[in-house]
Amino acid sequence: MEIKIECRDLEEVVILVPEVFQDSRGFFMETFREDHFKALGVPHHFVQDNHSRSVKGVVRGLHFQWDPPMGKLMRVSFGTAFLVAADIRKGSPTLGQWTGVVASAENRRQVWAPASFARGFCVLSDVAEIQYKCTEIYNARGESGIRWDDPDVGVRWPLRNVLLSEKDRQAQTLAEWLARPESAKLHY
Repeated sequence: MEIKIECRDLEEVVILVPEVFQDSRGFFMETFREDHFKALGVPHHFVQDNHSRSVKGVVRGLHFQWDPPMGKLMRVSFGTAFLVAADIRKGSPTLGQWTGVVASAENRRQVWAPASFARGFCVLSDVAEIQYKCTEIYNARGESGIRWDDPDVGVRWPLRNVLLSEKDRQAQTLAEWLARPESAKLHY
């Protein structure tokens, strides 16, 4: 089995596609294998798995954790979603830029977004389930978010009418984040 890099964006965000064996019974694939990730130069130490289920139009994000900094390997296991990573690293030549990819249970794309990126998704199907492997344990006191519609980031979400949590509705802008002392922990 093999996992291949489809592309790299913003220097460190990686889109991965696993090899799939399919027949009349269904399919089998490896979504993570430490030796393959290591050979590809993609981080390969994960300590927590998360699973999210959302309905069409839900936007979650753009979330990140600075204490400790957390990277995520995201994939859609049911339905279709638009997965996004935005560079929030002080001093980065791609600061404020984002990349996104439509990922689905059918195309099996995965997105690796390092700890210095804010991440989010928008559900495009009636329901979608997103799973992500995390490089650190979740710490509520060390996590935050950037507004999903911050014009300084400019994510072009594929849906206009979105459903947000109150937390995401009240998220800060990139400029507000960069003015906080904690932002120095996610440097280029």
